[in-house]
Amino acid sequence: MIITDGGPPMTTETKTLQVLIVDDHELVREGLVGAFTRDEGTEVLASVGTVAEAVAAYGRTRPDVIVTDLQLQDGTGLDIIRQIRQHDETVGLVMVTMHAGDEQIFAAMEAGASAFVGKDAPAAEVVRAARHAAVSPRSFLCSALAGAMMRRMSAESTRLSTREHDVLMLLADGANAAAIGRRLYMSESTVKSHIARIYQKLGAQNRAQALVKAMRIGLLSSLQPREN
Repeated sequence: MIITDGGPPMTTETKTLQVLIVDDHELVREGLVGAFTRDEGTEVLASVGTVAEAVAAYGRTRPDVIVTDLQLQDGTGLDIIRQIRQHDETVGLVMVTMHAGDEQIFAAMEAGASAFVGKDAPAAEVVRAARHAAVSPRSFLCSALAGAMMRRMSAESTRLSTREHDVLMLLADGANAAAIGRRLYMSESTVKSHIARIYQKLGAQNRAQALVKAMRIGLLSSLQPREN
């Protein structure tokens, strides 16, 4: 999935793609250097292992694209992306990391990355991401972005208020609307309104469906038997 954010128009003009590679593991770093070296039309200007070295190498070489790991000895690839994006809207910034969860994807996008690739992806995918980043640096390319966005929207749509969560817990305990009202010092009609909103947020038609959905998404860890 690609999200665009303005920037210079894409061009098909052929030119040598100049790349700066940042990774604190020498084996991975050399593997990336090899992948770009084998690709016709690319040139690796430098390969470094820290945030400080990356920023210095960027100032010295002015590459078309920086390909960086997330976790580095003196910081993170996000630090590199933020620092450089503040001053340069045209450089491509590609995050390549084994930590490819939703949190890392959104953090990279918000920092100003042009692309995000997991380290389990083929080397050719990293090269393709770098080429994309060079011609469209202010868009965001990530194959896992659509799924991450769906999960974020689902989590936000099912987020309960504190009072709704209190009502849900009592529903799980088997209490009816009248009993919940007495426990929470609310009118029965107000409790029923809360229950209706809980059902709507969870996409449920009744108590049983609501509790099953709540357990599935982690709002309830388990159902406890009612005490007599």
